[in-house]
Amino acid sequence: MRHAHTVDQVRTAEAALMSRLPEGTLMQRAATGLAVAISNFLGSTYGARVVLLIGSGDNGGDALYAGTQLARRGAQVTAVLLSDKAHPEGVAALAAAGGWITSAVEGSSSGGGDRSPSPSPAEGGWAAAIAAADLVVDGIVGIGGRPGLRADALAVVRVAVDNGVPVVAVDVPSGVDVDSGETPAEHVTAAFTVTFGTHKICHFIDPAATACGPVHLVDIGLELPPPAVSAVQDADVRELYPVPSGESDKYSRGVLGLMAGSKQYPGAAVIATSGALAGPIGMLRYVGPDAVATAVRAAHPEIVAGEGRVQAWAIGSGLGDELDIAKVRDLLNSEIPVLLDADGLKALDDSGDHIDVLATPHAGELARLLGVDRSKVEAERLKHARLAAERYDVTVLLKGATTVIAAPDGQVRVSSNATPWLATAGAGDVLAGLCGSLLAAGLNPLDAATVGAYLHGAAAHLASSNGPLTALQVAQNLPEATRLLLG
Repeated sequence: MRHAHTVDQVRTAEAALMSRLPEGTLMQRAATGLAVAISNFLGSTYGARVVLLIGSGDNGGDALYAGTQLARRGAQVTAVLLSDKAHPEGVAALAAAGGWITSAVEGSSSGGGDRSPSPSPAEGGWAAAIAAADLVVDGIVGIGGRPGLRADALAVVRVAVDNGVPVVAVDVPSGVDVDSGETPAEHVTAAFTVTFGTHKICHFIDPAATACGPVHLVDIGLELPPPAVSAVQDADVRELYPVPSGESDKYSRGVLGLMAGSKQYPGAAVIATSGALAGPIGMLRYVGPDAVATAVRAAHPEIVAGEGRVQAWAIGSGLGDELDIAKVRDLLNSEIPVLLDADGLKALDDSGDHIDVLATPHAGELARLLGVDRSKVEAERLKHARLAAERYDVTVLLKGATTVIAAPDGQVRVSSNATPWLATAGAGDVLAGLCGSLLAAGLNPLDAATVGAYLHGAAAHLASSNGPLTALQVAQNLPEATRLLLG
């Protein structure tokens, strides 16, 4: 997995490392990694026009020293200072390498631009330099900054945006909330981000993750504690997937009980069972109205209709008014793992002791559970997923472009391999069936959610091929997605 740490965790690790290294070593490591990433993006460094937006923090120093390296390789580098407290040694190094230094702070001097032997855009000022640039480097605010940008910084950033100049963010896009992934105010939107030591939470959690673009991690030698958030990759899912052995039978592979669908929403049962059968279980028991059971068995004759012994339950997709809250709450109080989706979430209460429960809401359903506006959940996805996990003592899989999975013990995982075409009716029913199947096969709720969300996204890519898809097409592609993963 890729790991993300909080600002405090990073600061502590940096301080410990810097105490053992000569002064400035850590910044030079970061600057070298940044310069290499910029060179790779540009393709050719010689003659490239690069503008650095420099604030008062260490990431401004990183950008200045990276700019110094680029200038020595023949790039035309301009530093636009947005603070009188810009890293002085970095400013001097860039000027000595032929960079042009100017300031967007009213009343400030150029800070050394008169020493630059390289061709200068001084006649047009910093705005002309940005407009003509091949790349702008965002070194305005580092991981210690608050959300939002000052008016002067925002004005400078808008010149790049208005002229279509790509921006590379140093560590994080300035203006995002680093520890939450929230974007409550104006911020930089980067073509890509270069970060150091470890990922930050905003790299994984939307909406800030979208503002980061692709993230390139530079190893600077930090020794880090357990992460705050982890992002799932192929190898993680491959290791977790419950592959049957030669001694397995249909019962040992897992039996899932599924309560889904109703006279009003019979299709939900067909779609959810399709997702479940594409998982690792050996048997699926469907419990629901006779008319719906007939439709389910017509689509999947291998399904057993009626109650019996199961290893897990998946409850809720399309139940509508036929939800039996008392019965579901009895199951929640048993020792059998339960997945709650859609209407099944109405049975959830805050009595606690739901350690083997996986809830799979979308933003609107989570908002109803927590009694807040949907817009609040969408803007603060990590916060509300964690809040629900703690309040209800369940693992919460919050569906979205980036799926956030929060366990009651504080662990958080994200999966971001979905396609926008997956936003289609019934896709959540497929996910519920698949995750229920993984629970019945023996995975705990956190791992079942992790594997299910990732395979759901992978199957959607196979079904889509960059075009529209249906929920049943996602379910039909789950076996192939699993085969490709397991290799």
